Amino acid sequence: MDIGLVLNTLRDPAGIPFYPIVFQALYILTWALHIAFVLLALGSIPIALIGSAKKAIDENWKKLSSHMTQVAKISVSLLIVLGVAPLLFTQVIYDANWYVTNTISGLWVVAFIYILVLAYSLWYWFYYANRSNSPMAGIIGIVSFVAFIGAGVLMHAFANESIQPEQWMNWYAPNGVIDTSGTVLHIDLLRLAFMVSLSAPVTGIFLLNYVDYTSKCDGYTAEYLAFVKNLGKKIAIVGLLVSAVLFAVWVLTLNMLLHPLVLAIVLFVLILLFMVIKESNSYITTIVLVVTALLISTLREVIRMNIMSKYGYSIYDYPMNIDWPTVIMFLSTFVCVGFTGVGFMLTLAWRAGRTKGLYTADGTVTKLANATVGITIIWALVFIAWGLVVVFKNTL
Repeated sequence: MDIGLVLNTLRDPAGIPFYPIVFQALYILTWALHIAFVLLALGSIPIALIGSAKKAIDENWKKLSSHMTQVAKISVSLLIVLGVAPLLFTQVIYDANWYVTNTISGLWVVAFIYILVLAYSLWYWFYYANRSNSPMAGIIGIVSFVAFIGAGVLMHAFANESIQPEQWMNWYAPNGVIDTSGTVLHIDLLRLAFMVSLSAPVTGIFLLNYVDYTSKCDGYTAEYLAFVKNLGKKIAIVGLLVSAVLFAVWVLTLNMLLHPLVLAIVLFVLILLFMVIKESNSYITTIVLVVTALLISTLREVIRMNIMSKYGYSIYDYPMNIDWPTVIMFLSTFVCVGFTGVGFMLTLAWRAGRTKGLYTADGTVTKLANATVGITIIWALVFIAWGLVVVFKNTL
C-alpha cells in the first residue's frame, strides 16, 4: 500500500479556508489549554476523594475536599468545551488521520461520549452524596474517577493510532480479513504515563495558587493555608521529578533527546522545580508552567509532522480556498466575544476573591460586564442576519 498516496487521496478536495500554519498554531494553543484542565481534573479528583475519606478526623482535609470537588467539576466542564477546538483544527489539517481512527476504533469513539457523560454525572452524584455524608460517596467518587481515566485513555489511543499510518491496513484488515467491528485500540503506555504524570505538577502548582488567592479572604486560617501550601509543594516537586524521568525515557525512544525543543522543555521543568522549591511567586510559576505546556504541545505537533513527512504528507501543501467572511467571523468571535467574556469572568473572580466581606463591583468590572453583554448581543444579531442572507441568497 502506498501510504503517501492514501493520505493525500483522503484529503478534503475542497481544501482549507485559510493558511494551514494558522490552524496549526491554533491547534497547539487550544490543545495546551484543553490538556491543562484535563490534568487539573485528574489531579483534583484524588485529592477530593482522599479529603472525603479524612474529613471526619481532619478539618483541613474536609475543607480542601469540598473545594477540590468544585475545582474538578469546573475543570471537566472547561476541558470538554476547550477540547472541541483542537479536534476541529486536527480535522481541518489532518482529516485523513482522524477519519481513519474513527473508522477502525468507531465503537470506542462512540463509547467515549457515554463514558464521559457517565463519569461527569457520577461526579455530581458524589458531590451531593459527600455533602450529605452518604456512606456511598467514596464508592461513587472512585467509580467516577475510573470512568474519567477510561475516557482519557480512549482519547489517547485515538491520537496514538492517528500517527501510525503504516499500521492502518494491518488494523483494518488483519491477515487480509476486514475487521468492521470498530474495536481496534492501541495504547502507547510510556507516552500515556508521561501525560498522566503531568497532572501532579499542574495540581500542585494550582494548590500554591489557591493559597495565594485565598490568603486575603475571610474564613481561611493560617494553619489551613500552611497545610495546603505544604501539600501543594510536595505534590508539585514529586510530580515534576516523575514527569521529568518519564519524559526523558519517552523522547529517548523517539531518538529526540537532544532536539532543541526537548532541551527547552527540560530547561523549563528545571526552572519550575527550582521555583517550587524556593516558593517563588505562584502566579509567576504558573506563567512558566503555561509556557512549558505550550512547548509540550508544540513537541507533539513536531512529532506528528516528522512522521507524516516520511510519507510525503505536509499540511503546507493543502490547497487553499480562502473564505474571508468565515475567517472574519471566526476571528471576531474568538477575539471579541471570547477575550472580553473571559476577561470579565477572570477580573470578577480576582476582585471578589481578594476582597474581605461582601464584594461590590467597581467601575472596571461593571464596564467589562456591560461590554460582554453588548458584544454578545451584537454577535448574535450579526450571526443570525448573516445566516439568513446566505440562506436566501442560495435558495431564492
